[in-house]
Amino acid sequence: MNKIKYIFVSTVAVLALSSCGASKSASNKGLLYETAPLNIQKKAPISEADMKRWSHLDLVKDTIPGMSVDRAYSELLKNKEGVKVIVAVLDSGVDIDHEDLKSVLWTNKKEIPGNGIDDDNNGYIDDVHGWNFLGDITKENEEYDRILNSKNLVDNVTFQEAKKIHDKKVSESVNGKVQLEKMLQGTTKADAVLVKYFGKPVYSVEEVNTITSQDSVLKVSKNIMQRMLSFGLSVPELKGEIQKELDNDIAAINGSNTAKDYRKVLGDNPDDITKTNYGNNNVMGPDKEEILHGTHVAGIIAGVRNNNLGGDGIANNVEIMTIRAVPDGDEYDKDIALGIRYAVDNGAKIINGSFGKAFSPHKQWVYDAIKYAENKDVLIVHAAGNEAKNIDFADNYPNDSDDKKTEFADNLITIGALNFEYGSKIVASFSNFGEINVDVFAPGVKIYSSTPNNTYKYEQGTSMASPNVAGVAALIRSYYPNLSAKEVKHILMDSGVAITTDVIVGGNPKDVRTFSSLCKSGKIVNAYNALLMAQKMSKKK
Repeated sequence: MNKIKYIFVSTVAVLALSSCGASKSASNKGLLYETAPLNIQKKAPISEADMKRWSHLDLVKDTIPGMSVDRAYSELLKNKEGVKVIVAVLDSGVDIDHEDLKSVLWTNKKEIPGNGIDDDNNGYIDDVHGWNFLGDITKENEEYDRILNSKNLVDNVTFQEAKKIHDKKVSESVNGKVQLEKMLQGTTKADAVLVKYFGKPVYSVEEVNTITSQDSVLKVSKNIMQRMLSFGLSVPELKGEIQKELDNDIAAINGSNTAKDYRKVLGDNPDDITKTNYGNNNVMGPDKEEILHGTHVAGIIAGVRNNNLGGDGIANNVEIMTIRAVPDGDEYDKDIALGIRYAVDNGAKIINGSFGKAFSPHKQWVYDAIKYAENKDVLIVHAAGNEAKNIDFADNYPNDSDDKKTEFADNLITIGALNFEYGSKIVASFSNFGEINVDVFAPGVKIYSSTPNNTYKYEQGTSMASPNVAGVAALIRSYYPNLSAKEVKHILMDSGVAITTDVIVGGNPKDVRTFSSLCKSGKIVNAYNALLMAQKMSKKK
């Protein structure tokens, strides 16, 4: 998920206005609660302190649909010791110098740093904290554009589907350009009004909330900036991100975003899986700002707990292995397949994949890598995607079912995103869903975590839901290491809290469905329940 991509969809309307099947398990007995209580009601606004860790909170105790992580630590894990678990973050890169992450990094003890020699003979020189399959690449084309511009032959159906999406994206960019220009103009005007009102250049959303004036211009400005500032970015950052998206739309309209062969600078042929010696050991890449996504994901999983820095990670016994393979644009199948194999071969027990795309020309390479991970007992946690689509029908790669019906592996779990509001709005408006191909839901809206250069921000997307689940999976594998990847997957699904009510889908109040129709388990992940179930299962082995 791009830094601010999903802010735009929900904010355009405000600025335009200013311009004018439950999974069954026999081992559920004794869980904290199996079904979400119907009488839970949040009467007071969520405090800033709770918002920063809402995914750790408990539905009953805190009236927030978190994963009961804090409760699990205080009641189940107190005075217990676990083993270290290596979690691979297959992403844009991670700020390994970050104050809240540098102590939880995986270090390849078989490699002598900086000697220019492949000491462990794994094919990657000086891979001390992981590997960078992108080299100095930060941006990439979308896969559908690569298909249209490829010299390799593809079947006509795939070509026409790619062309259809390309044409649709260009059309959307035309409309998006107009909306973003209005957004930038509206934000700039509203900011100027509030700067004058407060008599200072920087103000907080809390200060904006105190405005009681009935002046029409001030009311509109307040409304706009409440929405914009609620995502935890400063006004300059907001303007910068809007401008970035605007530039992307202009490039899409002009066709200039597909003209460049970004891969050329890497010196690698993405259509040849036999050549694996490319990239470098700089897991942060050439630009720290471009690794915000991976840094945020890593912090959700393993940011140091209880150190008074930023937010807390879910798991307390994790080493983060950084595999840089996801650019600003669509990832290559080759990089993902080799990234999975690198993680497996170097000891990762869990791989988090917060990425996805609609086309996968070399999907078999990725499928084979997923099967390889399954054979080596490695769990892959994958984001369901952010298009508010039913992926029982829409293509979303990577996946564990080539026909969207039958799984070819049982070590991949696909995660939808939850909102922090319990009730009909509990499903994130952007989250993909699917009764067959999404396994379970977890917190994914307004998640606070580490970002580059010792900073912390809110981000949202199934990209954030996935590492929340990867963190819970790491807890299970740390405290109950005799459980297999497959068993952990099904514990996460079976031990969740069932949502039995109807919910709004895609942010559309007119689209109301049963929660059980949105994912295979019909549940939301609960760390407390998962650890209880893991304990019982572990004792039986």
